[in-house]
Amino acid sequence: MCEDPAMSRDAHEFHQLTAPYHRELRVHCYRLLGSLTDAEDAVQETLLAAWRGLDDFEGRASLRAWLYRIATNRCLSELRSAKRRLPVAPVPPFEVPEPTSHSDITWLQPYPDDPAAQHESREAVELAFIAALQHLPPRQAAAVVLRDVLDFTLDEVASMLGTGTTAVKGILQRARAALPAPSARPTLDEERDLARRFAEAFSADDVEGVVALLTDDAWLSMPPAPHAYRGREAIAAFLTASATWRAGRHFRLVPTRANGQPAFVCHLDGEMTSAIVLTITAPGIGAITHFLDETLAATLGTP
Repeated sequence: MCEDPAMSRDAHEFHQLTAPYHRELRVHCYRLLGSLTDAEDAVQETLLAAWRGLDDFEGRASLRAWLYRIATNRCLSELRSAKRRLPVAPVPPFEVPEPTSHSDITWLQPYPDDPAAQHESREAVELAFIAALQHLPPRQAAAVVLRDVLDFTLDEVASMLGTGTTAVKGILQRARAALPAPSARPTLDEERDLARRFAEAFSADDVEGVVALLTDDAWLSMPPAPHAYRGREAIAAFLTASATWRAGRHFRLVPTRANGQPAFVCHLDGEMTSAIVLTITAPGIGAITHFLDETLAATLGTP
């Protein structure tokens, strides 16, 4: 067997070999963990494990597949760990109406758009897909990402998960059946127009203007807080309470993008306070995901 270049113990060469995969490994770990913070930690742990395990790398798989195997199993271990750190759940600084439901998605953070990843499928990083993965058993989520998103072969997925191809087929069948069908998408111009109109109405505390842009089954959530508001009436009640609290203060939205979707960094009286990501379907705005953590807002940046 020819010596694989990854067998070199030179740290600089190891970095040169693995650097092309850092970004895609981070996206992969984010899909499985739902958290940008945890994904970055998982990538660092993956690279450290790869460096320490170079002597065990026999070259039967590609370097990329080997790294994905390590990263996937790091994420699965994290998902199964009883010691996984629960994120602090910021709450709105005003009395909120009674939620219509409670979300069980604990780990969900926005992912900054990467210009270098424009060739990737938007659907594979959208918040709705990331949230749906959180509802799957970890091995099902890993299998569907590895096979359907990253296009690894059944044999490669089986090797990464430490099982056989027949088992992988069963895992994939259950995962695919549980995932919701993708919603109809608007054109890019329609998406931009809806995002612009939302920003204008939301910044002006025009509750009726915001509600008019929503779909019938729209929902508003604030992960990791469990509060969720479904339907125009419930969302209007929440937005009215928010507008009342902000009355007389300067509020503005700065447009950006996250998860391949329109997003905004919110500023109140000149201070960065939160971030909003919109899920827009052909009928209108289907979801408003409001992250009440200024540190997450800072990761998105602005154009």
